[in-house]
Amino acid sequence: MSHVLLHKENHIGYITLNRPEVYNCFSYQSLVELERIVEDLENDREVRVVIITGAGEKAFSTGADLKERKTMTEQEVRKTVKKIRRVFHKVSTLPQPTIAAVNGYAFGGGFELMLACDFRIGAEESTIGLTELTWAIIPGAGGTQRLPRLIGEAKAKELILTAEKIDAKKAFDYGIFTKIVPREQMMDECVQYANKMLTLGPIALQQAKFAISRGMDVDIHTGLEIEFKAYEQTIPTKDRIEALKAFSEKRKPQFTGE
Repeated sequence: MSHVLLHKENHIGYITLNRPEVYNCFSYQSLVELERIVEDLENDREVRVVIITGAGEKAFSTGADLKERKTMTEQEVRKTVKKIRRVFHKVSTLPQPTIAAVNGYAFGGGFELMLACDFRIGAEESTIGLTELTWAIIPGAGGTQRLPRLIGEAKAKELILTAEKIDAKKAFDYGIFTKIVPREQMMDECVQYANKMLTLGPIALQQAKFAISRGMDVDIHTGLEIEFKAYEQTIPTKDRIEALKAFSEKRKPQFTGE
């Protein structure tokens, strides 16, 4: 049975972490499969938004497979940490907007995976935390870098240095969750969120994400240059002309991603 599943429908790619019997924790094989799926989506022009979730109702992901980790040599641990960091970086740089549908526990690497996504919609029943320090390690898949950028240094230190587990309400208040809903409504909410983006120009959507993401790590002048170059990518597109025609004809535009 595959550890990670991919389903494509109506321009949405659904990635499901598929190990519910172990709270969707990441084995090395899981990372291999997830990386292959993400690489497939990178160049898929039909998929315009990606939703990532966990199988079952208990967990998004509780992070590393500790039973597997216990059997590893130090060299194998280093290899695995490099792998998970590389895979999550690929998730973070997907051209499509990404939504983490957090349906339950999200600890350690599970928390870090949702941080690699653009949006995080959480079930009201979910509990999350960067709990690595309880295992005498630190977050190694981007948690120490992405969380402070999202919620600020002080709050990030509070969560990481205490390994605190927080509920969905606190995660929303901290700015980690974009929105929280009852679990039974969560996937519908994610699809509705995706559908808002699917009404927009696909190339413009990706270029806007690119400009924001790349601009966050540079000074304002460099960021403005990134924005200008991203804007230039939209000028020769058929979708831009279609939007103008639709406006003059008082109808909704029919974008094709060209």
